[in-house]
Amino acid sequence: MRYMSTRGQVRNLSFKQAVLMGLADDGGLLLPESIPTLTPGDIAAFSKLAYPELALQILSRFVGDIPSADLKDLIDRSYASFTHPEVTPVVHKDGVFILELFHGPTLAFKDVALQLLGNLFEYLLKERGEKMNILGATSGDTGSAAIYGLRGKANINIFILHPKGRVSPIQELQMTTVVDPNVFNLAIEGTFDDGQAIVKEIFGDLEFKSRHALGAINSINWARVLAQVVYYFYAFGQVQKQTGCKQVNFSVPTGNFGDIFAGYIARRMGLPIHKLILATNENNILARFVRDGDYSISAVVETLSPSMDIQLASNFERYLFYLYEGDCSRVCQAMESFRTSGRLEFSGAEKEQVGNDFLALSVDKPATLTTIGDFHTLTGYILDPHTAVGVKAAQQLSDGTVPVICLATAHPAKFGDAVQEAIGQIPPVPASLQGIENRPKRCEVVAATSAVIKGYVTEHAR
Repeated sequence: MRYMSTRGQVRNLSFKQAVLMGLADDGGLLLPESIPTLTPGDIAAFSKLAYPELALQILSRFVGDIPSADLKDLIDRSYASFTHPEVTPVVHKDGVFILELFHGPTLAFKDVALQLLGNLFEYLLKERGEKMNILGATSGDTGSAAIYGLRGKANINIFILHPKGRVSPIQELQMTTVVDPNVFNLAIEGTFDDGQAIVKEIFGDLEFKSRHALGAINSINWARVLAQVVYYFYAFGQVQKQTGCKQVNFSVPTGNFGDIFAGYIARRMGLPIHKLILATNENNILARFVRDGDYSISAVVETLSPSMDIQLASNFERYLFYLYEGDCSRVCQAMESFRTSGRLEFSGAEKEQVGNDFLALSVDKPATLTTIGDFHTLTGYILDPHTAVGVKAAQQLSDGTVPVICLATAHPAKFGDAVQEAIGQIPPVPASLQGIENRPKRCEVVAATSAVIKGYVTEHAR
């Protein structure tokens, strides 16, 4: 399996090279040159596998340069840190199936990919005798999951930018209470989109990237998306065993387009997904794109689901590559147009294709709170606000002809204030969060400019 950039100037990379490069050197995003296809027999066999075994089957089709025994060890060690024996269990509540993705160390779906990516980085650096400096931006969950995946790892420093005052208190504490010497938390005076733009700009400086051996943990790194493909297959297998269904819908709360893009890849591989339901909060650039073909920037709104408070979806370019039928020159033109104008236009045929690929709904604060409250009253189950956005979209957009699986992207205890507002009580606090407010903290507040971040990385890089 070889990898190429959406912009066409970087090609013929191995999986190892793709992981270490992160953002392609031409500014694009890396994708496999072809997507492996699976037979119905393959998919049926997958439903009998435990999660780590399934992950090995899926990843092996994309990873040609890591020995199978080593890949198995990386996978096994990554998911041994999860507290549920199924890793990503599925529960059935009020007519929807909930795929619980919050049983990792930081209680969020990002752990599924970042525990693996942290081990991959350590493995590859040891093999090469090299060091790396990881630079990433977070809207909340990526940062803590990346930090927990890389804390204490040999030959790696990690620098995480988060928007000051725009993540939940628990999300902030999960990052700032990790005081390992290789971890650097930077609270930028701006939004997540500002942080993400800084990271992309710095990665675009190829001399700086090379000099400091920069690596990426945001979902611009293909390994992040690949690891998330696995739980779509796992969830389908579990629901099929319960219902005998031939197809399912998935409802995915998303702001950066990475999680739902993993589902899109799963469907291209042959997973029988009827519809991918894209659920956003008031920051609805993706929902507007799916419904109306309107991909245009507006101001970031602070919401109850801060991990989706995003207007610049970094994985969107990967979908554009397929929408434009692999035409790299069109992708380049589109991204340059978007950079200068803040919007993209689509033809009637392209809008029709998008409508075939996705359904979408934007869910506001009142609807989020109502969904959390009603779901708890009916089932006793507590949704976090991001998952509630996905559940609301599933309830409104599914027609009942096939089962719908909602991705539960975070534990409700990470957003206790929103949950309390919705149901009148604070959700139970897992052991990993108890007393977190009393732990030592380390964080620096910095200006949201690439010059400041470059200076900080230069000073502290390995």
